[in-house]
Amino acid sequence: MDAVLLARLQFALTIGFHFIFPPLTIGMAWVIVLMLGRARRSNDPFDQQLARFWIKIFTLSFAVGVATGITMEFQFGTNWANYSRFVGDIFGAPLAIEAVFTFFLESTFLGVLLFGEKRVSRNFYWLAAWLVALGSTLSAFWIIVANSWQQTPAGYEIVDGRAQLTSFVDVVFNPSTVPRFLHTFDAALISGSLAIAGMAAWMLLKRRHVELATRSLRLALLVTLVASLLQIGLGHAHALQVIHTQPVKFAAFEGMWETQDHAPLTLLGWPDAEAETTHFDVHIHPWVSIMAGLSPTTRVQGLKDFPRAERPPLLILFWSWRFMVGTVFVFLGISLLGLWLLRRNALVANRRFLWLLLLASPLPLLANEVGWIAAEVGRQPWAVWKLLRTDQAHSPVVPAGQIVLSIVLLCAVYALLFGVWIFVLRRKLLKGPDDVTSAAASAPPAEVTP
Repeated sequence: MDAVLLARLQFALTIGFHFIFPPLTIGMAWVIVLMLGRARRSNDPFDQQLARFWIKIFTLSFAVGVATGITMEFQFGTNWANYSRFVGDIFGAPLAIEAVFTFFLESTFLGVLLFGEKRVSRNFYWLAAWLVALGSTLSAFWIIVANSWQQTPAGYEIVDGRAQLTSFVDVVFNPSTVPRFLHTFDAALISGSLAIAGMAAWMLLKRRHVELATRSLRLALLVTLVASLLQIGLGHAHALQVIHTQPVKFAAFEGMWETQDHAPLTLLGWPDAEAETTHFDVHIHPWVSIMAGLSPTTRVQGLKDFPRAERPPLLILFWSWRFMVGTVFVFLGISLLGLWLLRRNALVANRRFLWLLLLASPLPLLANEVGWIAAEVGRQPWAVWKLLRTDQAHSPVVPAGQIVLSIVLLCAVYALLFGVWIFVLRRKLLKGPDDVTSAAASAPPAEVTP
């Protein structure tokens, strides 16, 4: 068995499971900020209770995310020792900032949200929500700084076979940091808001906590709509960065073989790496050229410009790219339809749409996973772009058998952890808020019939 492949599979497993939770909690944190802001303006005790309920849901998911993140980081020293030596001088500062400052910022003020509501002023309590959301967002930023440096290295020099820091600013603001961060942050807003919408839909289907679910749904769908619209532009900006800094990755996204102007946008097809062609392709001229340079004559590189050994796995990238892009329009359509139904007072009684919303709510999390697959598989065969190959980055002293054993154990632990998370989450949703102090909260909307 290939130890490098097994190490890659193990890292994919751990980061894939962990990555369910950071986008979820980042998005939920900002929705909670909006909820508490509304409570400050309305002085309705139920709005405060609404925010308190979702703070508990946020905390549950945050705890699972912390636990799974620790396991992921340990692998750098076990399975990827050569990689750790190569990037250690670069990654030290961003990862230290993420751990020491942003994580503790988030954790400290989460304690205020959980235990300090009656001990601090309403304004400070709202500030605590802002700082939790800011801490979670900055934590993601520093992780993306490190990951983006692997994609587009900058601010370094190679000394004795290791990358050494020459400019911290250049490392932080390497060519892919800002577009990747904005793209990922907006995806987190969609993930958190649509998750809240899905959980609210579940409560409505159960005819539980109708007022809480309806108010939550209205705000969550609005955030999903705005974030989905923004993602169209942010996704385009990120694609432009990939075109210019990692052209072979973008050529794989498009299944485009020839370097050309008037480059077509391929909607569907089946790329064939052996024959170097894309079968059954459906395309639109010249939209890739227009996207790359705002002109149909913009020249875009094709896969044949690059040696076969430096081309990433094709089918994975081709289809993951299409799935990720396509889901944005699904989120946009669902949020528009939901807000239209709410405006007509027809959503709560529309069980078909509630089921649609419930089933679609995990879709942003899946889109996040697929997006990271596109980003990381597209970097292959490099662990650090053009500097360190993946087959040179692993720990040669760790045998395949030990990696297999650890994969089996991790799968068992993660399955148990996921089951506990779902079990506790379901109980909290069934229980609802601790008390209901608004008269509106106890009365079902007009369209609900007994």
